[in-house]
Amino acid sequence: MTARPGPDAADLLDLADPATIADPYPRLAALRATAPMAWHSGLGVWVATGHAEAGAVLRDRRLGRIFRPRTPAPEWDVFNWLHADAILDSEPPKHTRLRRLVSGAFGRGHVQRLAPRIEELAGGLAAQLPPDGFDVIEAYAEPLPVLVIAELLGVPEADRHHLRPWSQAIVRMYEVDRTAADEEAARSAAGEFAAYVEQLAGHRADSPGEDLLTDLVQARDGSDRLSTQELVATAVLLLNAGHEASVNGFGNGLHSWLTAPDRTAVDVADPEAVARLVEEFLRHDSPLHLFERTAKERAEVAGVVLEPGDTVAALLGAANRDPAVFADPDRFDPTREPNPHLAFGAGIHFCIGAPLARLELEISLRTLLGRFPQLDVVDAVRRPTFVLRGFERLVVSPRS
Repeated sequence: MTARPGPDAADLLDLADPATIADPYPRLAALRATAPMAWHSGLGVWVATGHAEAGAVLRDRRLGRIFRPRTPAPEWDVFNWLHADAILDSEPPKHTRLRRLVSGAFGRGHVQRLAPRIEELAGGLAAQLPPDGFDVIEAYAEPLPVLVIAELLGVPEADRHHLRPWSQAIVRMYEVDRTAADEEAARSAAGEFAAYVEQLAGHRADSPGEDLLTDLVQARDGSDRLSTQELVATAVLLLNAGHEASVNGFGNGLHSWLTAPDRTAVDVADPEAVARLVEEFLRHDSPLHLFERTAKERAEVAGVVLEPGDTVAALLGAANRDPAVFADPDRFDPTREPNPHLAFGAGIHFCIGAPLARLELEISLRTLLGRFPQLDVVDAVRRPTFVLRGFERLVVSPRS
């Protein structure tokens, strides 16, 4: 067992404390200042809070995404293969093969082709927002990415209401405080979601369409192709990861900006200004706070010797407020440039959907601010989660 010198990160970062969930940044800063790479006895993993340390964890090829199947296996069968056969929880050579096949489908212009449709969808949602105030999560930020992913995959409108509940049930398993009820809901959602996507993929095999699911069905690299389970796992991952990043990135960033003490306006007609604003949304209050890697061999990473099987978590929210990289890191600065945040990860597991998430965020911001140039926060309720950080409710009111 590796020696674990220095402070116990659990003493500074108690993930069961509601104050940590409400605002983890003071505690993350204290931990980073004390030990940017430290052992967390509560999680049973090393945690990296510095930007350099988190970057090293994400990029070191001696560390991998080692999926640990849940047991008993018969009960968790579908949930397990949805992860084991997805890009996110695979390692080379399987990861290399999957990413090659999926990137080929993504590379056929689907993302940019969707831009006018995203604008249309965002415009339709914005047009329904009441002029005296609304919950921007429920009425705008949450439905938009689900609609976009549904368009991307070719999910019929009549079936789209299933997608968000399925996804929310599955991603609840990534939190540290999940319950037995959460686990049962995740198993049920995984089975229903996988069965639905497999059926839809079967239709696309017989009747191809102009959508990403058709391209995934047809994806070839010589004689290689995605298996049915790999195809289903990829589609489920796109929804789960894609819409969580967009919903939480939008809500967190909007709240940060609108409540900033020195809040400044942004010219939404300037694409570069909007792009900078989106990057600061992602940096200042990151939608994903923890990403684990496991040592495949003995390795020294960020000054810590890891033995095979040791797990280390990059705390992305902490890394994105490291004063060694970001001047005045707690300040929300919509003009910040450069902005080398790690919100989408780094290395071979850099988020394959990052271009789509950025496009969604830019379009949704331009659309909302074009209709409501000045907004104020009226009420904000956080989700009681640490790993996937976001709002349950964010009520805003147009300024008259």
